[in-house]
Amino acid sequence: MEKLRGLGHLFATVFMWAFGGFIVVPAVTDVTMSALCPGTDECSLAIYLSGFQQAIIGLGTVMLTPLIGNLSDEYGRKALLTLPMVASIIPLAIMAYSRETKFFYTYFILRTLTAMVGESVVVCLALAYVADNVPITQRASAFGVLSGLISAAVVCSTLAARFIPSIALIFQIGAGVSMVAVVYMRIFLPESIPDPEANNASVQPLLKGNQNDDIDGDNTEPVKQAHVFKRIPSVKDAISLMRTSLTFSQAAVVAFFNSLAEGATQASLLYFLKARFHFNKTQFADLMLIVGIAGTFSQLLVMPLLVPLLGEERLLSIGLLLGFTHMLLYSMAWAVWVPYAAAGFSIFVFFASPCVRSIASKQVGPIEQGKAQGCISGIASFANIVSPLIFSPLTALFLSERAPFHYPGFSILCIGVAMMLGFIQSLMIRPAPPSISKEYPENTCSTEA
Repeated sequence: MEKLRGLGHLFATVFMWAFGGFIVVPAVTDVTMSALCPGTDECSLAIYLSGFQQAIIGLGTVMLTPLIGNLSDEYGRKALLTLPMVASIIPLAIMAYSRETKFFYTYFILRTLTAMVGESVVVCLALAYVADNVPITQRASAFGVLSGLISAAVVCSTLAARFIPSIALIFQIGAGVSMVAVVYMRIFLPESIPDPEANNASVQPLLKGNQNDDIDGDNTEPVKQAHVFKRIPSVKDAISLMRTSLTFSQAAVVAFFNSLAEGATQASLLYFLKARFHFNKTQFADLMLIVGIAGTFSQLLVMPLLVPLLGEERLLSIGLLLGFTHMLLYSMAWAVWVPYAAAGFSIFVFFASPCVRSIASKQVGPIEQGKAQGCISGIASFANIVSPLIFSPLTALFLSERAPFHYPGFSILCIGVAMMLGFIQSLMIRPAPPSISKEYPENTCSTEA
């Protein structure tokens, strides 16, 4: 707990950043529909355009997240956090000014560009910051707390959006809080730079370079390990990282399927509910409020209790299995109350991401946390490219009159199938040996004000 209290400024920064970003989510669907298809509840153009945006964002984050995570190992987490947090303010400010069609398209373009260095990067660097400052035995709970705070921000922002009558005011508050988050982070958050000197003979980095690269002609100087990763990582670098550890590669596969499902949910679920039950901003906010409360309770209270008893591997499998059940209920929703009941399963769905991150974190050394989290984030981003390409057309097809058979929620069922594939892979992950927690020093980073 002492270690978690030392992360207070990081938690505050992430909470404000998430609040500013998520407060606008319940309104975005209505704004998009009003700009593209005014007066209708079903709009294939909105579904395809949102899916296209998500794919482009995923393509950008596949390239940029590993790069920024890699650079943060050398230059520090705080320094690299500034760019994505500042970038996220710009599209919010545009929507705060006007929601007319021409401003919507400007927002759409800038939101696409800024999100490439936004959401995924902030979460990646925050996770690496936590890994820098928390012992390996407490890392899963710490990752859960960080995710729980993001869920708490979703609850607070959704509750605010639920009662704010003006969409313009919602975007204004989102932009304002995001600005405050940047200022707070720059003033109060200590820099965190991994300390290579913290590594000793028993704690070598998982990725080793050529040990003969830096030997002098007289062979009297000690050998320095070269970095396997270049400053600009390539696909080969990510493959090299995954090949060094079977557990890491298994976690990467699970991360892909879990992110495929999450991306598909983001691209399709709200439009499915809009077409099926005529949901609007208020009902979206109510649903997101239930999901956010469940996620907050899950990650701040339930997960820290269950991780020591069950381990990250079993908890990961439980989360994915019940995530499949969660999507199955959504897909078969026969009445307007069913989505609200299905949202209660979110208490288990939120186990998956922190568990995957913790399993991956334990497979690398202290000076490789940015690389590892960047690699997992890059794989998750690649899944976010693939998911809208698959699920946006599928959702539009089964919500239209051209559906090959009557099952409006078929695309939502397919999201559940993706979670089931992740569940099957998670069953193959074996717990790390008990001795691994003894091989890492309690404090593996240097902190600068």
